[in-house]
Amino acid sequence: MRLLAHFLERLIERGALHVIDADGKTHSFVGSEDGPEVTIQFHEKSLPAKIALNPELAVAEAYMDGSLTVENGGKIYDLVYLQGLNRARFRGFASQRVLQTVWLALRRFQQDNPVLRAISNARHHYDISRELYALFLDERFQYSCAYFRDPENDTLEEAQHAKLNHIAAKLDLKPGMTVAEIGSGWGGLALHLAQTADVKVVGVTPSPEQISLARERAEKAGVSDRVKFERLDYREFSGRFDRIVSVGMFEHVGVPNYDAYFRTIFRNLKDDGYALVHAIGRMAPPSTTSPFLRKYIFPGGYSPSMSEVFASTERSRLWVSDVELLRLHYYHTIRHWRMRFDANRDKAVELYDERFCRMWDFYLAGVEMAFLFGPNMVFQMLLSRTRDAVPMTRDFMFDVERGLNIPAVSPDDTVVPLIRPR
Repeated sequence: MRLLAHFLERLIERGALHVIDADGKTHSFVGSEDGPEVTIQFHEKSLPAKIALNPELAVAEAYMDGSLTVENGGKIYDLVYLQGLNRARFRGFASQRVLQTVWLALRRFQQDNPVLRAISNARHHYDISRELYALFLDERFQYSCAYFRDPENDTLEEAQHAKLNHIAAKLDLKPGMTVAEIGSGWGGLALHLAQTADVKVVGVTPSPEQISLARERAEKAGVSDRVKFERLDYREFSGRFDRIVSVGMFEHVGVPNYDAYFRTIFRNLKDDGYALVHAIGRMAPPSTTSPFLRKYIFPGGYSPSMSEVFASTERSRLWVSDVELLRLHYYHTIRHWRMRFDANRDKAVELYDERFCRMWDFYLAGVEMAFLFGPNMVFQMLLSRTRDAVPMTRDFMFDVERGLNIPAVSPDDTVVPLIRPR
């Protein structure tokens, strides 16, 4: 416990952490009062040494296995929040710098995602039960950052609908256009584009579970003649499209494959077309994926620094015609997901088991804190082959978006606001 105690004494600057070791002795680490007070208990004598050596992975695995519990009615969210509050000090430890150096040296291997491995990695996360995702996502199964106009009052459904409109406005679709979606998920965006514009959409994803639900939804919505979904890796599809859109997929590409990803966009765009890429990024220098996310949640995944993205677009001869950074929108999105998952946790246990649900507890809490205290954000980028494919000013986006957000008329002629009026 001595090594871990030395670590925690230096780490806890805000809030307080009380640790009950496997022998029942309590060790307290107290900082300032502007933070939570959390009590945890170790049920394994070797745990302090494991945490001291690799805290990001060891704490998660200990919670998953039950050898670490949060006491006094607390939840793992409380512990993750306390760590996030003291995040700046965490990165200053020599042991963490050594781990980061090792992980950086290995990251090209960790993120090398040839087609077969990329398919396996995608299925690891997305081919689990659709009933699980239904417990916390909105009804459109949007598993990416929403767009909150009013975080205090917007529902998740309203924010996700606003995100779809925000993307549609940037695409500035015209009747007869063809659209390709790289990483089409469960089909929510493709269906929205087909329903709001007279366009044809081809979506690609390597996940058979996502393909199955997306096709079901297209058939039910009556747009299967205009929306097609193909089970393909992004490197395997071809065509020439007016627009290409990719939401929440670039995070699975991996640094060694960035050039292949952007070359795919360049190759499949018409000369006067452009693409929209929506992805998680970092406002910090290049780094690595946390060992917990890499091992259990998103194998092969990585959220890049903007310098890595721009370096690859330059090599791929693409014009970066517009960039928008969404800084806190994903924090609010994941907060909704975490709270919904927690409210439906008993159902999740029935679908899987307690260990699986603890893994997802840790995942959702950790990613939420990464967007509140860490360097994570979301970027939306417009890319084109030519300098004049995207209008010279951003006015077109606002004009289109205002039109998309006016009240819609339902089949029975009653007015149904797409965005709840304030």
